[in-house]
Amino acid sequence: MKRITLFVLMVTSVFTGAFSKDHLPSEQDYKAFLKSKTLVVMDTNPMSDFNFKIKEVMEDVWTVTDYDFISQQEFEDKKGDPSYSFLLSTTVTFSMDKTKARYTFLSLLMGKSETEVRDLPDLCSIPLSYLRVEDDSYAYKMEAFVRFIQDHVNLMIAQPDLIKANVFKYYNKNIKSLKDKTLYLVKDDLASNVNTLSKINNLYPYDVKLVTQEEVEQALKRKDPNIVILHKVGPEGTKYKARCYKILVGAADSRFYYFDYHMINKKKPDGLLDRDLKQMGSR
Repeated sequence: MKRITLFVLMVTSVFTGAFSKDHLPSEQDYKAFLKSKTLVVMDTNPMSDFNFKIKEVMEDVWTVTDYDFISQQEFEDKKGDPSYSFLLSTTVTFSMDKTKARYTFLSLLMGKSETEVRDLPDLCSIPLSYLRVEDDSYAYKMEAFVRFIQDHVNLMIAQPDLIKANVFKYYNKNIKSLKDKTLYLVKDDLASNVNTLSKINNLYPYDVKLVTQEEVEQALKRKDPNIVILHKVGPEGTKYKARCYKILVGAADSRFYYFDYHMINKKKPDGLLDRDLKQMGSR
């Protein structure tokens, strides 16, 4: 059974575009990160897909700080030390969300003395899955997520004016580059009214292919510069009401081309919607 690494109650999230002032990281937090040692917190299940993949990815990708791997108990001992930063999977809930849905995020946090875990400066958090969804559904995308987090932190350091509540709207400007890419979509990630090429082509004018998860994985492995993939986070039938996150990620550069989420209901199912395709093809 999957074991969570950490429980974090968040009033807002990096990726909602709705930071409260209390949770917005500062320019100083990002600068302190560059001087820190990054400790990757391992899952309590030693056989988890997360543990195997994160070790491989860190060796291949991470260059911005020195790093090491620690246990959850070691995290509890070190989280108050501002000389450390922490990369870990976190369980996220939203205090204003009546659904009480829980999600697994990949988070980069800064250590801070005399601070509760929930208040550690959150430099970047990416939704990985709904909590009950097994980690093999996203582990093969881990390199893209870690690469994005590293690039995001470097961007915030270079352009601190972007450190704001709606910071991730910055990446939606990349929609205009989709016209030069092939969009890979897995049918199970699509709402039923947009789950065929003919339906998609009525809304989205650029090159698109319906593919398998294995084809997405292969595009990521070969870092195909012409392909953008969809990362969809939803309850996958385990819960009716929850958030559905939709992120377009470059297979080669891990750039985000689109980010949005919606609350699932009868009119807005767990999947990419027709309105998403319209937005993605309108630039």
